[in-house]
Amino acid sequence: MTKILLLSDTHGYLDDSILKYVGQADEVWHAGDIGTIEVADKLAAIRPLKAVHGNIDNAMIQGEYPLDQRFFCEEVDVWITHIGGYPNRYSPRIKQQIAKNPPKLFISGHSHILKVMWDKKLNLLHMNPGACGKQGFHQMRTMLRFEIDKKEIQKLEVIELGKR
Repeated sequence: MTKILLLSDTHGYLDDSILKYVGQADEVWHAGDIGTIEVADKLAAIRPLKAVHGNIDNAMIQGEYPLDQRFFCEEVDVWITHIGGYPNRYSPRIKQQIAKNPPKLFISGHSHILKVMWDKKLNLLHMNPGACGKQGFHQMRTMLRFEIDKKEIQKLEVIELGKR
């Protein structure tokens, strides 16, 4: 079993309320708009970090973290990207690729809107953890926490970090 902390859109902001949850996870996944390499370095110093760069991330972050990450966590095929859309409204860049070869878990950030949806057509779970940074239009800072046990995604929790 692997405990995952999923966050996005830190925009260079990291505080003790986020770090408390990082320490409780086995892995941290970041869905882009990291903001500064220091944020990624701090997360990676505590737990293994899988991250993608977002549209606000500079060349240093882009050099360290790819646009897409596709990997297996236990027996779950995972795809993380920053601008991915959501079921029935995937971004044009990935629309054909996801239809041809859907993962079991598709993760994106960018919108700052927490969303967890089942895609019936592609038989996949979509997650967007919202935004845990302070920049953007979101009112509540959010992250997701869940476990992967072999083929199962379970114990999904929304973590509210307070108003931005």
